Amino acid sequence: MDKIKYIPRTMKALKIYGPHDVRLEEVEVPAISEDEILIKVVATGICAGDVKIIDGAQMFWSGGVLPKWVDEPVTLGHEFGGRIVAIGENAKKRAGLSLGDMAIAEQIIPCNECEYCKAGERWMCINQRIYGSKKNVAEGSMAEYMKFYPNSVVHKIPDNIPENQVAMIEPLSCAVHTIERAQICFNDVVVIAGLGPIGLCKLQLAKLKNPKTLIGIDLQPKRLQIAREYGADYVFNPTECDVDEEVKKLTGGYGCDKYIHCSGHPEGVKQGLKMIRNHGTYVEFSVFMNDTAVDWSIIGDRKELDVKGAHISGRTGYQAAIDMLSKGLIDVSKIITHEFEIEDYKEAFALSKSGKESIKVVLKS
Repeated sequence: MDKIKYIPRTMKALKIYGPHDVRLEEVEVPAISEDEILIKVVATGICAGDVKIIDGAQMFWSGGVLPKWVDEPVTLGHEFGGRIVAIGENAKKRAGLSLGDMAIAEQIIPCNECEYCKAGERWMCINQRIYGSKKNVAEGSMAEYMKFYPNSVVHKIPDNIPENQVAMIEPLSCAVHTIERAQICFNDVVVIAGLGPIGLCKLQLAKLKNPKTLIGIDLQPKRLQIAREYGADYVFNPTECDVDEEVKKLTGGYGCDKYIHCSGHPEGVKQGLKMIRNHGTYVEFSVFMNDTAVDWSIIGDRKELDVKGAHISGRTGYQAAIDMLSKGLIDVSKIITHEFEIEDYKEAFALSKSGKESIKVVLKS
């Protein structure tokens, strides 16, 4: 096993014990096997999902309610990158990485045994573990050090990507998968509803597809302004206008071709079904705190819509995200609005939750 000369015995880690019970603790630095990798975390993004976990969110599935997303106590965090400080011989051969490389692991740790994994669809793994969700077997990145497990899918990060921007690789990978699911065409009118970090990434990716018209929707003026700077043809605030009416004006009364929802708000679902044209495509990428009731006759009897979901990063999202950041095709510098030391996590989470002044809040350890 290769490792740097000095790795401390203990480290700071941000652990959740239950709803609204988050503690910064001194814990042991993870030990690794010959199949694992240890990194010094350089940056971790606070995801809207992290905020919802702290608020005690549960997942709705097939008419029932699954247990909470996390098996506590566990170190939070799944948007990360870091420098390799120890690497097992087997992991080195498998990942093609060396001591000192910057690296990232995909947010999901697949089982490699279910039918989805065997078909190459690891992001749909039925036994999936997400970093920051399960104690001991999927500890997260809100710590000074973290380990990549034997089944982790690991990628090298080029040195020309700034350290604070490695926290945006995971959100950008999710955006890549969503835009691929949307199958945007040149003549499409595309709406991105919800301009948080992932929404602003999706807007830039959609722009690269060169649609006929690109529209951004959000409640926050700052985010709408950045969307303009990123190439949106129009931006609308639902509190200031009837967004459905505005989109219909731009499309001769027909509505948008592609509606991509990423706000996690039930009203955004209803808004999209109303706004989209007949034979349009609705893509849902959101984490909801509650279930949402809609008139399903809109989807079938009235508009014959294609409705698609998008779950995390898909097959190639990470590599595409890393490549586009490295080439400068996607700009995340305006999305990262605040950086905090891990000791200031309370202020960081409060700012991230409010969403009024921040877009992406990054923790440094």
